[in-house]
Amino acid sequence: MGKIKIRIIVISLIAMMLSLISTTTLAYYQTVGKATNVVTSGNIRFIIHEMTDQGTAFPQEGVYVLPGDVVSKEVTIESDCDHPFYLRVKPVYGVDSQALSAEDCFKLNINEEHWILHDGWYYYKGIVNPGDTTPYVFSHVEIVGAEVDNSYIGKTLTLTVKAQAVQSENNPAVNGEIFNVPGWPAE
Repeated sequence: MGKIKIRIIVISLIAMMLSLISTTTLAYYQTVGKATNVVTSGNIRFIIHEMTDQGTAFPQEGVYVLPGDVVSKEVTIESDCDHPFYLRVKPVYGVDSQALSAEDCFKLNINEEHWILHDGWYYYKGIVNPGDTTPYVFSHVEIVGAEVDNSYIGKTLTLTVKAQAVQSENNPAVNGEIFNVPGWPAE
């Protein structure tokens, strides 16, 4: 039995030594690496231009109007970035009185050749490429005389142009409809 015990101890020691050697060998062949990938997204920038038919900027302080007046206000959007994008524009109407409505007071002559109305937004029918300026959304605003009665005297009517854009690169229109492009911001 003495020889068997010695053999078991020797075999156990050899097994432990092999185990230690193989663990060290495995550790020697393993390596840990770390990769850092930087992804930078582009941004979309545009400039809304509001011009008169005389080629001057529409006055910031607005204009004095009477019912039935037609005001020259040509609205275009210029790309100010390096990426093409889809574009939509929404006129937002206002009046400085809660009791009055402004939306029916304005009649816009929309450029239907280049813009399409859907859910209150006018969508540009093409893609705005870097450096391009869209055709006008509308060029004149009529103050609807039938709607602007004596209750509007002394009130200020406002027409604000709101615009949103979505990248067009790798972002096709669903079913070919520009208003179904993924990524339009929520209002």
